[in-house]
Amino acid sequence: MGPRDDRSGAPGDDPRTSAGGAPGTSGGDDTRRSRTPRGDDPRLSGRNSEHERERDRVRATDVIAEGVRGAEPGEIPQRLCVVAVKLLPVVGASVSLRSNGMPVRLSASSEEASRLAEVQATLGDGPCFHAARMGAPVLASDLTDGPDVLRWPVFAQQATAAGVQAVYSLPLGNDAVCVGTLDLYRDTPGALHDRELRTAQLVAGVMTVALMALPRGEDNGPDGDEPWLSGLATDYDEVYQAIGMIMAQLRVGADEALARLRAHAFAHNRTALEVAREVVSHRKKFDRD
Repeated sequence: MGPRDDRSGAPGDDPRTSAGGAPGTSGGDDTRRSRTPRGDDPRLSGRNSEHERERDRVRATDVIAEGVRGAEPGEIPQRLCVVAVKLLPVVGASVSLRSNGMPVRLSASSEEASRLAEVQATLGDGPCFHAARMGAPVLASDLTDGPDVLRWPVFAQQATAAGVQAVYSLPLGNDAVCVGTLDLYRDTPGALHDRELRTAQLVAGVMTVALMALPRGEDNGPDGDEPWLSGLATDYDEVYQAIGMIMAQLRVGADEALARLRAHAFAHNRTALEVAREVVSHRKKFDRD
């Protein structure tokens, strides 16, 4: 018998099985798995994220249901604006309907939010115009500095003067058509986190359903092409009436009449709706140059 090779060790000391099992058994695999904490398992993280999203959705749905309980159909848009302020880090919300001429402010959570919706309508510019045109959320997270100021300089100046430093505009509708926007106003700069954006989109989805459920009226407006607006925002009957009167006074088309109305409102720090009321009541007349 030849000499014993001490390097071989005693039976069971095979380094390949030092974890306590034969090669390829669960002993060695457990050693390798122990290096990765259970909490880092991507499958567990995914399930946790799904659970959190579902929990947020249920909570938001409960707040929405409570906010609109007992409301008449025409009251629901305003109620949903109030709900948005409860659910999100914003100080105001408004809903505007899209039209060929200018967005029509339908409801708002407060007078301040209503005024900012009117400012965008008067300027013919702002996040709501871009959201409606693109059919995608437009998140102006800082109206005090940076690209948002460069994109909407006049609106940014008027919004910050009113105490609003961020605006988030979400389209209402579906992939085929945008019927309006839900606009959210914040008094400090900052972006919406993913979970907040999901909640905002949930409110926008419910708002879309509420708007589509409202009764439709007959055609109105200077060109008779706005059936969606009839009976929903009666204040804007005065806007369309004023545009018609300006068309007659200046002998111009509807686009030019609206542009003149907006220009006069901006120059005098008024809203287009305020000037329209003056035109309809014959306190303001536009003269040809």
